[in-house]
Amino acid sequence: MDVVSLRNAHLHAQVLPAIGGALARLDALAGGHPCTLLRACELPAGAPDPTPSQLACFPLVPWSNRIGDGGFHFDGRRIDLAPNRAGEPCPIHGEGWQQPWQVVSRSATSVALLLDRGGQSPFSYVARLCYALRGPLLEVTLEVRNDGNYALPFGLGLHPWLPRTEGVLLRAAARSVWRRGEDGLPSEPTDIPIEWDFSGARPLPEQAIDNVFSGWDGVAEIFWPESAQRLKITADMGYYIVYTRPGADFFCFEPVDHMINAHNLEGGPVRHGLSVLAPGQSLTRTVRFEVLADPIRYRR
Repeated sequence: MDVVSLRNAHLHAQVLPAIGGALARLDALAGGHPCTLLRACELPAGAPDPTPSQLACFPLVPWSNRIGDGGFHFDGRRIDLAPNRAGEPCPIHGEGWQQPWQVVSRSATSVALLLDRGGQSPFSYVARLCYALRGPLLEVTLEVRNDGNYALPFGLGLHPWLPRTEGVLLRAAARSVWRRGEDGLPSEPTDIPIEWDFSGARPLPEQAIDNVFSGWDGVAEIFWPESAQRLKITADMGYYIVYTRPGADFFCFEPVDHMINAHNLEGGPVRHGLSVLAPGQSLTRTVRFEVLADPIRYRR
């Protein structure tokens, strides 16, 4: 298994091209002592290869989260999609996370990966993924190009796991949250309840949450008072998903550019964030993870 290690004076990251192009870890190096920013997956010699769901972050392409109804209709065509994860009735998280990516260039602080899915059905595309350390931030750029013969709605995102400590706080302002049905699909938007109102720094809820928030301003901050680490996440996207469950030592904060099941929601895919790409057209999104100095002592 090829492990690409990126390092500068501020950060250390490990990338696994063959396992979904995913990150295995992201650590801050302040004071010479590594501090986990994204959930770390240890990679001992001789151990079985990890699965993407054991890692720190993986790319979401050519869509994010679930698509219901076994697919969707678009431009007079029926697009059928099969479930792609055991125990999950809906196709989920696209397919890039389940494919090996090819390294096209690398340096001490950056790596560029390629996933060529040209000729596949129903989504025929080429994706590029670049991880680059720039001072105290990791910049992740994800691009997809429609390589097929007809237009389709595409969407992108990232799926990071972060350490859930007792005191961790999240700030990520949004306008509304969508109710989640038993099938994992959103049913309707609603006002954000107080315990999920992350417009100011707030602890994660005690109960399980797996919901999509819309109207995000593209800026989030996570603060771990135990280590005094503060992480800023910025993205050119208008939605995020928060997932955690009682007793978990992690939580997910997923920047995405479209709604869950946007392909099937009333009003059409573009209204809910997807981008319709004609053959040859591309879509690019960028997410930055930045370690902030002099952490603010948030009040709970």
